[in-house]
Amino acid sequence: MLEWYLPQASTYASEIDNLVNLIGAFVAFWFVLSFGTFIWLIFRFRARPGTEAEYITGELKHQKRWITIPHLLVLVCDVFIIVGAVSVWYNIKQYLPPAEQTVRVVGQQWTWTFQHPGADGQLDTADDIATVNELHVQKGVTYHYQLQSVDVLHDFSVPVFRLKQDAIPGRTITGWFEPTLEGEYDVQCAEICGIGHGLMGARIFIENEAQHAAWVAGESPVRLAAVTTPTRAIQE
Repeated sequence: MLEWYLPQASTYASEIDNLVNLIGAFVAFWFVLSFGTFIWLIFRFRARPGTEAEYITGELKHQKRWITIPHLLVLVCDVFIIVGAVSVWYNIKQYLPPAEQTVRVVGQQWTWTFQHPGADGQLDTADDIATVNELHVQKGVTYHYQLQSVDVLHDFSVPVFRLKQDAIPGRTITGWFEPTLEGEYDVQCAEICGIGHGLMGARIFIENEAQHAAWVAGESPVRLAAVTTPTRAIQE
């Protein structure tokens, strides 16, 4: 149901939403069932004219079943949740698919700095593109991100990706995403990082191949086509 209010813009967004929906369905089912049973028991054993209210201690065997059977069924539901959670965690956090491109994400009080590969598609080369509070990526491309912080604990959050990862000073954390939906979306800091935390927002632009190529071409450093050196005449 989360996707009704927030688009799914990565390959694993649906996995997280399905897990949240599963947990929500189990919780809603047991809430309605237990609350309904509670109300029914109140009316069933209430005081009525000529009949006193009954006090149930729960010591009899047939009474204990009202606790033990639901308890066992809840444990079965927990097994489904654990299996689903471990699977999602592995696919997103443990498994790292091969990268087609890599970007660097740096958090600091109170802004995001992004380092994109230039036309050569490689990071840490002369044509890298640095931006502030703007991340440009291409739809359908698998990205690795190198997440860093230069001061305090931040949290790189892209809600439409269902991505949330702490940025820890002194560490480089590698993760991945593959955008699936073109558009402009929010990037947030999801960890209180100081007085300007609420203003530490950025935008992610998911572009098609032509749009992204045009952006890279427009942002890449200007290079000289050739370098010439003057020739010194030799006098006899």
